[in-house]
Amino acid sequence: MNNVVIRKLKTVDADYISKIYGDITQKSVRTDFKKLIETHAKRPEDACFVAELDGKVVGFMISYILTLGFGIEKSAWIATLGVSPKFMGQGLGARMAEEIFKFYKAEGINNIYTSVRWDSTDLLSFFKTLGFDRSNFINLRKVLE
Repeated sequence: MNNVVIRKLKTVDADYISKIYGDITQKSVRTDFKKLIETHAKRPEDACFVAELDGKVVGFMISYILTLGFGIEKSAWIATLGVSPKFMGQGLGARMAEEIFKFYKAEGINNIYTSVRWDSTDLLSFFKTLGFDRSNFINLRKVLE
């Protein structure tokens, strides 16, 4: 995987990312997902990266800065990530995460958060290997009927 390039997200990457996301979830991707990716690509203050192999995007990691958030200082959040199933387990996620860490460190941001389902043992394990641990937050939800 030495020939994989980790680079900043571009708006033209949205189709590749939608395909990867659909391959992972085994569900069709909603149109607003693609629009959200395009929006993040236009925000230089966000650290969003892709893994590219031979000109084709094979992985992505989307993060953003949260300036106000229930008493915490300015922080970053990893919102979503994905690696094409045929390239999983080859270190691409870790390489993209390292770029995100460098980006935010240069911006003076010390805390990076993410949210993972409790039963997603593969994602929990991935984030643990990157040094993530439990935070002081509890995710809450309200279902609107």
